[in-house]
Amino acid sequence: MPNLVDALKTEIAQLAHKALRTEAQQFKKATASHEREIAALQRRIDSLERLIVSLRGQRSQTVRPHGTPRTQRPRRPTRAAHRPAGDEAQDQGPALRFSAKGFTKLRQRLGLSAAAMGALLGVTAQSVYKWEDGKARPRSAQLQAIAAIRKLGKREAAQRLSEMEGGEAAPRVTH
Repeated sequence: MPNLVDALKTEIAQLAHKALRTEAQQFKKATASHEREIAALQRRIDSLERLIVSLRGQRSQTVRPHGTPRTQRPRRPTRAAHRPAGDEAQDQGPALRFSAKGFTKLRQRLGLSAAAMGALLGVTAQSVYKWEDGKARPRSAQLQAIAAIRKLGKREAAQRLSEMEGGEAAPRVTH
């Protein structure tokens, strides 16, 4: 009798394993199919998000004049509102944008130290560091000076610095 019980137990175990394997294969196929669908949906979401960003950029360029806020909340008056009428000619140029990363890259491209860049702009090295860290933003006059420096190369920047120092040797330009 013990042989019959052992034989039945092994037969039942083999049948159970076979049934579990077929069900597991079906689940694996379904899982793979769902993973492919999820990946396709994620790719579609990414493309739609990129499209939304580009459309928002186009809309903001066509609908919203440059320099106006995105929200319609009231803004407090700026220093420009308190200037005398003679300063209006300076404000009529295009609005200048500032990027901390771009400013850092400009300084690196010119191979200037923060002190040298500050000397070119008429500010301290500390101001340059704060602009690069995003802790402060340059004023409009400084933005115009930065825009002018963007057009310079390494040699022109070094030449301007040497002229500012009164003809002394040009500051060291790093590569």
